[in-house]
Amino acid sequence: MTLAIGGMTCGACASRVERVLNAVDGVSASVNYASERASVQLTGDVPLQSLLERIAAAGYSASPISPDAAQSDDTAEDLDRRVASLRRRLIVAGVLFMPLCDASILFSVSPSARFGGWQWLMVALAAPVVTWAALPFYEAAIRGARHRTTTMDTLVSIGIVAATAWSLYSMFFLDRSSHGSLSSGLGGGSGGGIYLDVPAGVTAFLLAGRFFEAWSKRRSGNALRALAAVAPREVCVLGADGSERLVRSEELRVGQSFVVRPGQTVASDGEVLAGESAMDQSVMTGEPEPVDVGAGAAVLGGTIALSGRIVVRAARVGAETQLGQMLAMVQRAQNEKAAVQRLADRVCSIFVPAVLLASLGTLLIWLALGNPGERAFSAALCVLIIACPCALGLATPAALLVSSWTGARLGIFFKGYASLESSRHVDTVLLDKTGTLTEGRMSVAEVQTADGFTEEQLLRLAGAVEAASEHPIGRAIARLAQERAGALPAVTGFEALPGMGARGAVEGSQVYVGRIGATGPWESAPSSIALHASQWQSEGRTVVLVQADGSVAGALALADSLRPSAAAAVRELRALGLRCVMVTGDNASTAHALAERVGIEEVVAGALPTEKVELIARLRAQGRCVAMVGDGVNDAPALAAADLGLAVGSGTDVAINAADLIIARDDLRATATAIELARRTLRTIHSNLAWAFAYNLAAIPLAAVGLLDPLIAGAAMALSSSFVVWNSSRLRHAGIPGQLPTARDTEVPARRALPGTASALAIGAHEQ
Repeated sequence: MTLAIGGMTCGACASRVERVLNAVDGVSASVNYASERASVQLTGDVPLQSLLERIAAAGYSASPISPDAAQSDDTAEDLDRRVASLRRRLIVAGVLFMPLCDASILFSVSPSARFGGWQWLMVALAAPVVTWAALPFYEAAIRGARHRTTTMDTLVSIGIVAATAWSLYSMFFLDRSSHGSLSSGLGGGSGGGIYLDVPAGVTAFLLAGRFFEAWSKRRSGNALRALAAVAPREVCVLGADGSERLVRSEELRVGQSFVVRPGQTVASDGEVLAGESAMDQSVMTGEPEPVDVGAGAAVLGGTIALSGRIVVRAARVGAETQLGQMLAMVQRAQNEKAAVQRLADRVCSIFVPAVLLASLGTLLIWLALGNPGERAFSAALCVLIIACPCALGLATPAALLVSSWTGARLGIFFKGYASLESSRHVDTVLLDKTGTLTEGRMSVAEVQTADGFTEEQLLRLAGAVEAASEHPIGRAIARLAQERAGALPAVTGFEALPGMGARGAVEGSQVYVGRIGATGPWESAPSSIALHASQWQSEGRTVVLVQADGSVAGALALADSLRPSAAAAVRELRALGLRCVMVTGDNASTAHALAERVGIEEVVAGALPTEKVELIARLRAQGRCVAMVGDGVNDAPALAAADLGLAVGSGTDVAINAADLIIARDDLRATATAIELARRTLRTIHSNLAWAFAYNLAAIPLAAVGLLDPLIAGAAMALSSSFVVWNSSRLRHAGIPGQLPTARDTEVPARRALPGTASALAIGAHEQ
């Protein structure tokens, strides 16, 4: 079963819920913090209610859901509220933090700048941040304490409270002791050290991390919703007497016949019983060229009829359709891709109690040695302050925030820490062809005329006929004809020929535009036309014949345009030590020809969405860490299943929401840039964490033996946080590949062809 878990705020929460569930005999559970779900396997007679009660006793909520369901409306609304709340708190914290930081530096460095009541100004700036803005941290920490557990929120709350308390003590009571009265201290004095900017900064940065995290979860739910929305809500079922009636799609049953008209979406997988149509299968295969179907042909749910009415008999419905399986794959992949638990979270259960015990032990030891109570309390307070996890709490979100700024400037957006962790080990990159390496739109690449015809005449004849067609190939021809020949003549007697082309009368001539061999043997064409057509076909292009009054007037070659930056992107990915493989639903000859142009040696052609996922699984079984680059609905399962999914920003919402990294700029070289930025960010996070832990391990003993006073401890705490922020800020100026103003699209060595999806096994064998 699958349970929706509520109330988790960090990876430590997920670990606690997992421990609670696995402590029950006959239960094996895995909790995913990112999707807020628990996958539970029962091997014994365990009542569901008892599991829910155990989770509730641990301080969290739980409810059973369908394992393949997208987010419910209630869950989506709850996430919307959470995102909105975090956004408001983040804005307040960010707006107040900047002037507070400036004031803190000014009053610390230049005491003469203080004026009567300066402390109250500092408190006014800090109070909304450390109280209202930081309230989610306090609530989570209190909830954890109520259930005798510690999390990242416990660390954060202690840090914010300790730093705030010491700052207030310094500003008021140390001034009071040095001037004899509080009122005299209001106008000047040492202040004892001002560090209110530290808890305010920690709050702002952590809220930014929480906001980013909640937003990412909401987008993950949108991916499933968008994928589910591809299927139509209603279907026109055909009765035994030939009558038609609209029913809800979920009411469709296997064996029933339904009608699909031009522009409508097929409701289920099935077989065409009657009619002919050109089907847009890009939602499933990613390929822009439609496929002509007729009686006896198989069609898939989610595909769109472009022309002609067809009657389909349902063979698979609901979750059994290929579209339903894609939805299930995205859901399962997101559930299985467990969120990386931050290093700080993993040690919370030990670190927080250890710090509290160290502080209490310091107090008791100093008192036992006969020291005054005030001195003992000062040492204990120093331990708490020096161990304040400000730097620890900033280590991850500070680096994430800076790298997200840098990435946004470069047109790159990554969704969270998991994508950074995945990028570290990626060694193989799978690149989709259509819409990723190519523009995803058919266009006329070359024109060859027969003797007696000019290019303009050929385009006028072909364009006039195709201007009346709904076929994407026809639209591409008509578009070029209008650009080259201007206004097109009218066509009469237009007739679409499903699977062959179209014909009609243009300026007194009977014109046919269509596939080779549709009206006679291709060999009857002039040798110059036949030669060019043969060459175009070998290059994987679509060849269209134009005839006027039975004579061949010429031929057109259509192709999906290669992105200008594709070859350069492949070179830069290789420069990072990555192995590139093209995986596409297109035919082998087209895929091989394009792979040779961009410099990809390994090709997997004819791959359906499920086969792309299987390819990723095989590569991972061989020890590979796989990144997938795609843009279409058909790429969504592979993007979710890969260790790192990169969606081209011009792609569908489904692909973008299912991926870990989003490339928003129209330059494929950004894929290499994104991977390198992610790797640099991860290295920065690791160095931040190393510094934070080293600082605490070295400073706590010094504070415990009295070698530091609270003022120096507070300064060291601020210095530690400043180092983390500075180290993270270096990401803004990191030298990252892929930022050249123009693409360097040149020809590269020939590919090593691996035709068909079965060649996926050969990929690993080649490396062996």
